[in-house]
Amino acid sequence: MTIGDKIKKIRTFRNMTQAELGAALGWGDKGANRLAQYETNYRVPRKDLVTEMAKILDVNPLTLHEPTTMNASELMEILFWIDEFNPGMINLFQLETYPSEKSNSSGDTAIRYHDSDSWPAHPPIGMWFNYGILNDFLKEWTLRKEELTSGAITRDEYFEWKINWPQTCDDCGKREPSKQWRKSSE
Repeated sequence: MTIGDKIKKIRTFRNMTQAELGAALGWGDKGANRLAQYETNYRVPRKDLVTEMAKILDVNPLTLHEPTTMNASELMEILFWIDEFNPGMINLFQLETYPSEKSNSSGDTAIRYHDSDSWPAHPPIGMWFNYGILNDFLKEWTLRKEELTSGAITRDEYFEWKINWPQTCDDCGKREPSKQWRKSSE
């Protein structure tokens, strides 16, 4: 997913035309053409322009930037975009411990599951991270995906949560997010 793909996806989500975003950026009549060059990756926007676009599109600027340092936040942004452009590719689930059962002595690393329609034909491979903050991020993401599946949140709310993350984090309901992403239920 290129920066152009991200700009276009969010611009269309915000119901803006290329001309409207170009005008908001102060580009006048040539705005749509210039923006099209960014969206098709013919040109790559400078960092300050990306920040200005993010402000106009009302998203976290990290959402549009290309990853560089590969910290936990950037890994989450990459995973969010994979999820957005390939729905259903990433499936999250919470592992549970069995107190009093020690299994580290066994060489068996398989996690057992019941075969059902929600599992793929071939057994999936799992991965866990020994990285506290990343685990916290993934736990909240798991909750959001569960809320989407159950209908507790809409697809638009889910996308809004992702494109403004981490300002939309609430630590799984433990605090108020610094940016509200849920639509009011009036």
